[in-house]
Amino acid sequence: MAETHSEPLDQDLSAPQLVILLLSILLVALCGIAYELIIGTVSSYLLGNSVYQFSITIGLFMFAMGVGAYVSKLFIKGLLAAFVGIEIAISLVGGVCSLVLFLVFPYYYFYKPVMYTLIIVIGALVGLEIPILTRIISRTQSLRLSIAHVLSLDYLGALIGSVAFPLLFLPHLGLFRSSFVIGLINIFVAFVNVYAFRNNLKRPLLVGLLSAAIAAGLVGFTVAASYITGYAESRLFVDDVVYRHHSPYQRIILTQSSRTGELRLYLDGHLQFGEKDEYRYHEALVHPVMSVPGPRERVLILGGGDGMVAREVLKYGNVQQIDLVDLDAAVTDLCSTFPAIRRINGDSLRDPRVIIHNLDAFVFVRETRDKFHRVIIDLPDPHNESLSKLYAVEFYRILARRLAEGGLVVTQSSSPFFAREVYWCITRTLEAAGFSTYSYHVAVPAFGVWGFNLAAFGKPPPRSFTISVPTRYLTDEAISAAGVFGRDICRLDGPINSVFEPKLYQLYLKAVER
Repeated sequence: MAETHSEPLDQDLSAPQLVILLLSILLVALCGIAYELIIGTVSSYLLGNSVYQFSITIGLFMFAMGVGAYVSKLFIKGLLAAFVGIEIAISLVGGVCSLVLFLVFPYYYFYKPVMYTLIIVIGALVGLEIPILTRIISRTQSLRLSIAHVLSLDYLGALIGSVAFPLLFLPHLGLFRSSFVIGLINIFVAFVNVYAFRNNLKRPLLVGLLSAAIAAGLVGFTVAASYITGYAESRLFVDDVVYRHHSPYQRIILTQSSRTGELRLYLDGHLQFGEKDEYRYHEALVHPVMSVPGPRERVLILGGGDGMVAREVLKYGNVQQIDLVDLDAAVTDLCSTFPAIRRINGDSLRDPRVIIHNLDAFVFVRETRDKFHRVIIDLPDPHNESLSKLYAVEFYRILARRLAEGGLVVTQSSSPFFAREVYWCITRTLEAAGFSTYSYHVAVPAFGVWGFNLAAFGKPPPRSFTISVPTRYLTDEAISAAGVFGRDICRLDGPINSVFEPKLYQLYLKAVER
């Protein structure tokens, strides 16, 4: 038996009207999940800690949807008008959510309150939609059929939105355009429903004109998205942004100082190199492991998509092949084509001895059967779970099987000063995998005190070095002194990082929060 209504409809829903409402459910569910993903992605980019950001976003969003669903019982009359109004409100708030978050981020203490407010408002509005639509549709169908149709389309729309966001919206439109376009979908739903139910609304022309005006504004934002993105990101960086790109994996930003001309590369907001002092980091990473006597024909670089590590490795004449594994083709393409970066990296990525593999480092090391004389790990700090697994004992054990006789490994290991527990956790994890380590650190102005671990499997690594290639910073004496740690950065006992228990990631989060 159909539910009774106080909704003042002149007649039962026609077949086209019912189809429009059912398609509306699909589209509003798509938009709802997309807004969750946009806010989670923006917050992960700006604040880091992706698991925390997405967990808070999804949890708070679901709670707000529950609040909205509960409040929907207060809507007795004018359900169609209420639904159209909700769509207009969501298009306004959701359509500009990413822009608002970027603009408020420089005022750091306001960011989280604004983020939580956006999540709650959008979630509550989305929560209002489904109960209201269910009640409207149940005028024509039984409540049993209405609930079945509404919920199935709601879940289907959420699936489409969750798949379309990483595969379509984000890589092809970017964050800002994605939120503008999704806002346009909401306002499109409102406009179509205004037209379909014009005889049941009190002021359909006025509401239609309002919808058209909002749509025009969102279209304007979409067209100007490149300029808006440039303005918003310029507020995040001191220097001028000369290149920006959102790959399927990360946000790539290249800045240049208007005063000195220095280039800096950022991935998801994390500095990868600064032209002024990058040589200190890369020489300290490469030359201790490469200067050790023995075969150097096959070298594996994990990370290092900017080409700076390869530049230093290529100084050794007996290197025959370098396998460079970097997940993101957008990074290696940029650093092999952008003239200023090619100048800095010595055009190393175009050297015929360098073979680029755009693969996950864990997958490459697990799948390859090649043996390497030297392995150089130049990966970002473990600021998410995907990176933490590349500092795990399981990964190091697999890596040990890829070493040729007498092979050596070196890895960047974060800062023993700013992230002391992180640094020594990496050391302990290497040792748990069967390596013996030589720990050392140098000063890199852009990063501060930075640490490395040189590791040999089944034998102690060298502790003195003779560097025979030209360097700008590193000397034999400097690298020997780098193995001395003062009291405030000396070794700590700590956990071993594992794929199954990512202790390193938790230690990194604690270090960042200090």
